[in-house]
Amino acid sequence: MRMSNKILHFFFLAFLALAPMANYANTSIDSTSQNNDTIHNAAQNHAPTILAHAETEKEFNASELINDHIGDTHDFHIADWNGHPISFNLPVILWTVNGLVIFSSEKFHHDNTGHHEITVDGQTFVRHNEIIYYADKYKTLADADKGAFNFEARPLDFSITKNVFSMLMSAIVLLLLFFVVARSYAKNQLAPKGLAGFLEPLVIFVRDDIAIPNIGHKKYAQYMPYLLTVFFFVWINNLIGLIPFFPFSSNLTGNIFFTFVLALITFIVTTLSANKYYWKHILTPSVPKLLYPIMVPIEIIGMFTKPFALMIRLFANITAGHIIILSLVSLIFIFKTIAIAPVSGAFVLFMSVLELLVAALQAYVFTLLTALFIGQAVEEHDHH
Repeated sequence: MRMSNKILHFFFLAFLALAPMANYANTSIDSTSQNNDTIHNAAQNHAPTILAHAETEKEFNASELINDHIGDTHDFHIADWNGHPISFNLPVILWTVNGLVIFSSEKFHHDNTGHHEITVDGQTFVRHNEIIYYADKYKTLADADKGAFNFEARPLDFSITKNVFSMLMSAIVLLLLFFVVARSYAKNQLAPKGLAGFLEPLVIFVRDDIAIPNIGHKKYAQYMPYLLTVFFFVWINNLIGLIPFFPFSSNLTGNIFFTFVLALITFIVTTLSANKYYWKHILTPSVPKLLYPIMVPIEIIGMFTKPFALMIRLFANITAGHIIILSLVSLIFIFKTIAIAPVSGAFVLFMSVLELLVAALQAYVFTLLTALFIGQAVEEHDHH
């Protein structure tokens, strides 16, 4: 089924609007160029020493490569051209002691070490390991105090990072997909075709194999919107993380904060839906009363371990897949020979195909466990 011309026009206009944000790191104001001038002057005085150091190559750091990929960033690194990075810059949104501050991540000139200072609205900031600090407070911090939760030294960061960008993009993709499907059903009352024909079996699968068996025929319908959203949202973001080029390549579902929020929503839905039998099972379990001091705390802890396991399972499986693929690619640079490339490439291809299966499987498992937890909370006990 073809998408309408309006939707195609929307994508074209969005591309034109975002294109100016792509940045070719040049030049005159870039801290890199300033460093080059310093090196050039030093080279005239210490040429033999510099030549001796130039003969030794910088050791490849696989951990740095992997951490850069699986972590969140304030811009998309697209490619390098003549030693200069080409990036798609994203907006930095900070809530500081003086109020709201908004600027482009281009101002940092790709510095992530805390050396390049920028001044915006009279305030000076630095960026270290993708965390933005007040420049004056950053200088006084010990290495142990540099962290995301040191809110005395850093503003609150509400930036559109790479993961946030991917999350918004996947939400738009979902809306467009189901908008097209809804229009298809409105025009065609017969068997679905095209995109609707592809998505309908998935929706029926979530209904018949996940929702009804775990929640029951009486109450499954009211939870179907949430279950369908979770299933397709996790699946699409898993697939986005497997595409290694802009505007994809993010590791959203491998981010512990993202999986925490999904698990928290499931916990809230489960708790608010719980009936009296659910609370009776937790607070007054069917065991001798002498065991209540043991069983009741265990049942209460179980309320929290279920969403915790939900959070860790998705995070660990997706992150592990990315780490394995990047580790296999790194073997070429670790051994410093192209001879290892066929072996490394074969394993990467195998793992990539396996990750396609894992992407769908983890979406299924997350949705299945969510339905199971909700079903336990709304289960009715028949009295005979």
